Amino acid sequence: MNPFQHILLLVIRFYRLVLSPAKNALFGPGGSCRFSPSCSAYALDAIKAHGALRGCWLGLRRIVRCHPWGGCGHDPVPAKWTEFGQAKTPR
Repeated sequence: MNPFQHILLLVIRFYRLVLSPAKNALFGPGGSCRFSPSCSAYALDAIKAHGALRGCWLGLRRIVRCHPWGGCGHDPVPAKWTEFGQAKTPR
């Protein structure tokens, strides 16, 4: 992992430990994520699997979809593609 990935992961972990509980305390159940895994967990997994740039892009796309008129339910991070166009199988 490069230093930029570590910084992004630290920012997301800070959000999960400090800001997310405060948001849930202020807004109640309506302040939680509509997807599983949560948007912050999704962003962590996406950055770990796809790197800083693509992982941030996937995380931002997910956050934009997380609104009252958007979808909900299980939405895993997509598999990373190889140069031959096949998805890598997770270990």
